[in-house]
Amino acid sequence: MSNEVSIFKSGDVALAAKKTPSALTQALMKKSRLKRIVAKNGILRRLANGEEVGKLKSPLRVVIVNAAPEISRTFYAKTYDPNAEATAPDCWSPDGRHPDASVKAPQSKTCETCPKNIAGSGQGNTKACRYGRRIAVVLPDDLDTNVAGDVYQMQLSAKSIFGKGSNHTFPFNAYIDYVFANGSDLESVVTEISFNEDNDNQTVLFKAVIVTGK
Repeated sequence: MSNEVSIFKSGDVALAAKKTPSALTQALMKKSRLKRIVAKNGILRRLANGEEVGKLKSPLRVVIVNAAPEISRTFYAKTYDPNAEATAPDCWSPDGRHPDASVKAPQSKTCETCPKNIAGSGQGNTKACRYGRRIAVVLPDDLDTNVAGDVYQMQLSAKSIFGKGSNHTFPFNAYIDYVFANGSDLESVVTEISFNEDNDNQTVLFKAVIVTGK
């Protein structure tokens, strides 16, 4: 990484790379094949074609190069099992407002009026239909090379999306606001992804970190 850093107004974090999307980042995002990083049982697992190909140490430093503009919704008729094989949801919405046209058995015409969107429809007092948001990340060094590196996709759960955060560490939506409030954007910040020790071992938090460079 470059040795040039610029301190946030808070004085606790620093910027890295460029504020506007670089040609390399745009090239990365045009790649048709995305790999995945899945936060599962306290481990960041690296997947390719649905198969685990390695693990990444937490906290993990990345650059967030893209994020879904909308918060999605997914409903599974079966009880959630973090150790079960991944299957397609029974109902889902890419925008959190209406079921996707491809859903064979939509639970409601709108997500707002859906009976699966009511507290208690899931386990305990939870909602059976779950929030999600997709992001795409690259490792920081891949932005300083001449060869495009891998783009990793992550699917964030509700507990990784919503909330206020503390000590400059935030759930994703609050993290976006924090970065923007400091006059930057996600692609310009080296982000540290770590597990939320006060929650469950599927939930991650985000922090902008100081980068000293090589």
